[in-house]
Amino acid sequence: MTAEEIQNFLQQEFPENPLIVESCENRRARLRLEVDQTHLRPGGTISGPTMMLLADTAVYAAILTTIGAVALAVTTNLNINFLRKPEPNLDLIGESWLMKVGKRLIVGEVKIYSENDPEPVAHATCTYSLPTKSLPS
Repeated sequence: MTAEEIQNFLQQEFPENPLIVESCENRRARLRLEVDQTHLRPGGTISGPTMMLLADTAVYAAILTTIGAVALAVTTNLNINFLRKPEPNLDLIGESWLMKVGKRLIVGEVKIYSENDPEPVAHATCTYSLPTKSLPS
């Protein structure tokens, strides 16, 4: 799937998801979150759940580049390390790649950056379970 196809798929299946698919290629994706006041927590920093949304969706987008439109793939594990405080006035960028693509499980990695900053603010790994294909009757 192309970046445009993935963006359209996400808007159709998950209309509440605010992320922008900037680019993708086989096993990789780059997504953007346009940060606004709703993403901030007390103290003026971007909330952890907001960064988890970006990490989870970035891996999902990389999966879609590999196996196509599978709405029922589900997250089975997400582990995130918050490395430093992101800039609250800059967009967040999530860059993902798939480490392992198996028959039932896919494992991906994501680095999250504040826009135009080469140092990551968070690092995540995410495992997805693929739905069992229907057997012919």
